[in-house]
Amino acid sequence: MSAPDPAPACWSLMTEDASASPPHAKWFTDEIRPHTPALRAYLRGAFPSVRDVDDVVQESFLRIWRSGMNRPIRFSKSFLFQVARRIAIDWVRRERVSPLVAVEDLNALPIADERPGIAEIASTRDELNLLVAALEAMPARLREVIVLRKIDGISQKEIALRLNLSELTVQVHVVRGLRRLEAYFQQHGSGRSAS
Repeated sequence: MSAPDPAPACWSLMTEDASASPPHAKWFTDEIRPHTPALRAYLRGAFPSVRDVDDVVQESFLRIWRSGMNRPIRFSKSFLFQVARRIAIDWVRRERVSPLVAVEDLNALPIADERPGIAEIASTRDELNLLVAALEAMPARLREVIVLRKIDGISQKEIALRLNLSELTVQVHVVRGLRRLEAYFQQHGSGRSAS
């Protein structure tokens, strides 16, 4: 499958040029555009680090067009290839100075450090210790319901079946347990919510 011809994108800009004469447009169509596939192949082989060869081709066309407007170009093909070579060299130099890496999936980019910091670890440990202490201060059945519902994520219906309770009783235990946890957190200096 051949790559699309980049000329149409810049061709409209060039043909809109009020100073363009029909002979110049014909010269460009006859002498420059036929070399597009060869130019593209040359750039891919000589400059494999250039990410978008078609951009170099388009830029070359624009420069050739402007040059041809100012003075006649005798050796069109060699001039086209020289211009494209210079543009590609400039792009390679620019890439070395400030490389841009194309990324298809932004989520795949590595993050500098996803691990929590020391303060976050200490805070999490303190909160975990506070939760454990709050749970230990509850009556056994209430603690069991809270652990099953809020920590293990089991449904109220499943808890009712496991503990041989009604779903309404499980719901009441969950509400009471959460209230106790919040009260415990407030008493012991944490502004965290129990839910």
